[in-house]
Amino acid sequence: MAELLAPAGNVEALDAAIGEGADAVYLGLKSFNARSRSTNFAWNQFEAAVQSVHRQGKKIFVTVNTVSEEREMERLYRFLAYLEKIGPDAIIVQDFGVIRMVQEFFPKLTIHSSTQMNVASAKAVNLLSKQGVSRVVLARELGLDEIKHIRQNTSAELEVFVHGALCVSESGLCLFSSYLGGKSANRGMCTQACRRFYTAEGSDNLEQGYFFSPGDLQLVEKIPDLVMAGVDSFKIEGRMKSAEYVGSVTAAYRYVLDHWQEDKKGAIATGQRILSTDFARAKTSFWYDFKATEDEKVAENVLNPHQAGGTGIYLGTLDKIRTIKPQQQVEGEEPAPAVFMATLRGGSYDPDPGDSIRLHRKDDTGRSSHKIKTVEQEDTHRWIDIPEGFSSGDPVYLLQTKSMSKRYKHVLPDNLSPFRRQPGNQELPILDLTPVAKGELSYFPEGLYVQVSTVADLFAVQGESPVRVILELNSETKRDLLEKKVVLPFSKKQVFISLDPFCAASQEDELASTLDTLVEMGFKGWVVNNLAHINMLKGKGTNLIAGPYLYTFNRWATSWLENQDIGAFISPLENSRKNLESTFDSHVRSRVLVPVFAYPALFRMRFKLPDSYDFTFFSDKEGMTFKALSTPDGSFVMPENPFSIVDKVQVLKSAGFNRYLIDMSKTHVQKKHFKQIVSAMLKKQVLPETSNFNWKDGFYSQEKLDEYKAATLRAQEAAAAEKARPRGGRFAPLNPKSGRGGRPHPGRNGGGKPRSR
Repeated sequence: MAELLAPAGNVEALDAAIGEGADAVYLGLKSFNARSRSTNFAWNQFEAAVQSVHRQGKKIFVTVNTVSEEREMERLYRFLAYLEKIGPDAIIVQDFGVIRMVQEFFPKLTIHSSTQMNVASAKAVNLLSKQGVSRVVLARELGLDEIKHIRQNTSAELEVFVHGALCVSESGLCLFSSYLGGKSANRGMCTQACRRFYTAEGSDNLEQGYFFSPGDLQLVEKIPDLVMAGVDSFKIEGRMKSAEYVGSVTAAYRYVLDHWQEDKKGAIATGQRILSTDFARAKTSFWYDFKATEDEKVAENVLNPHQAGGTGIYLGTLDKIRTIKPQQQVEGEEPAPAVFMATLRGGSYDPDPGDSIRLHRKDDTGRSSHKIKTVEQEDTHRWIDIPEGFSSGDPVYLLQTKSMSKRYKHVLPDNLSPFRRQPGNQELPILDLTPVAKGELSYFPEGLYVQVSTVADLFAVQGESPVRVILELNSETKRDLLEKKVVLPFSKKQVFISLDPFCAASQEDELASTLDTLVEMGFKGWVVNNLAHINMLKGKGTNLIAGPYLYTFNRWATSWLENQDIGAFISPLENSRKNLESTFDSHVRSRVLVPVFAYPALFRMRFKLPDSYDFTFFSDKEGMTFKALSTPDGSFVMPENPFSIVDKVQVLKSAGFNRYLIDMSKTHVQKKHFKQIVSAMLKKQVLPETSNFNWKDGFYSQEKLDEYKAATLRAQEAAAAEKARPRGGRFAPLNPKSGRGGRPHPGRNGGGKPRSR
């Protein structure tokens, strides 16, 4: 029987999910999960939850579904060791490095691949299955026929999302939030750029709207079809939603799953009626009703520019705010926290105690769900309690009313004192990437690489003599190569063909055939960006480079890809210099191609944009400008200001990175402009109006921010102490041998095999 899988973003939501009949729940702990802004579980709560859920015959899965930097791998190792001791039924992962680490050290852990891994075809599922992944959470951009096709061609368990919020970008491929300030969607820090209000330059006038804010997924009426298609698990999104939301949605899908065979029409009607209290966005079935060729209809079905970015019924914005400080406490007692009260303006409903609301910061830096406890009426002002951290002008939405709330039996025991286990302090064994053998990288010479999207652009970049060019495979270039037999200005030995990171089930057979033909024609170099590509090209005498969408943010992920016969790697566009150098030791940096210029695709959408979107450029409220591009192969949003570190090429060379990429994808290459980029690179000049993305500062991290604040405080205290120190006397010189440093490195053992320190 198919499994109903519900979210548990907090203890109350866990009670609601189990209370309404979920077969399994998924939750995150305080780190390594893609909902870092949800409450998540403390160590003792999680340990108790595993025991309690198992006693009820249910399952519990843990999200470890973010990419990790090299500096975090030891902490991840300790976290996985802890999870293996506690014994959840599975971990849900995105990072290939987690798979590699589990394979090596934690064989008792069952692995499910996250939807963030961007798996949308049977070939990708089967590659993961051979690597020990027992279940795959499919990408959300798939139709029913595509899911059926995958089911017919794999024996792995399949899980699909059936309800909840959607991303406008293809699963695992969004870079928008990261580009805006390092808060990466791949790190659980997404600030939801798709929900923002934008101003566009239309053909006649300025247009405004939530152009990229999709509706919420609802497939309750599709459950019978998906059961018949052989889906193993039905997943509800919502680890940041209230317990009331989780309870009502779980109840609806539980009813349909239990009763559709006896009364299909009646069961679906009952499920829809239960969901009528879901105060979320307008609903969509996304791709499930459409064929791959009907992508324009999908966009019209999903996007509504006039739909606000928030969830629930709009209650207005915060107006007046006041803080009620606690009264004097009895000595020895913990001080009571301050209470924050606010009035609302602009809405049509006055919330009551017990109602659940969601508050959004107006600058899109955060949001929080909250159950109202206190309401005070003062003349014409009605005050409600709110969480800390919000200010006047922040919008507020109603999620559930008190009348819809239910009390559920607690899953966790009242006494959590027996549950004391936490991650330990184990040392992560050193992992050495495979040394470069003599002649191994003859296909991957040092120098300048250039990527383009058309054959015409190959001619435009020819004058700057790149050592290799990368040609994107799309509808136009496929036609030029296979039908027109266009003569290229470079030899086939000098050309790599780059594959699109999204590979859907409806496209995989045709793509596999195309790749076979191109290999037979003599194209041996390939940039692969999806697991399906590896499966299609493995063992065919090709040279594979892992593209920037096969994320290599740590050496464990790199090692896993090495084991798939990949010998070279393009650094992810989100990467930082510090992490790049930490991941690749000096003796393997010849395996790396570093992007130094690109117009990164911030959103990658499978569908064409609606005809009503008659604009190219649009801007946010901060005045940043972006470009929307709709093509036969999907739609893209790119920044007006490109990513550039062309002035850092000499620094890269000094560090041993001697291969660098100018990526002109999705742009029309003008010889003059391209020559300026190359000239700036040679002269070590900063290109104006560009961004260095995360190259300097890396990912946003609360941990790093706390460390910075602590270091600043220490420096201030040291300066104050120095100022107060009596003058006179002499100081002993610093011991040059007493600085920071790691343990002696006893040499390399090669072969990508971990070893003890």
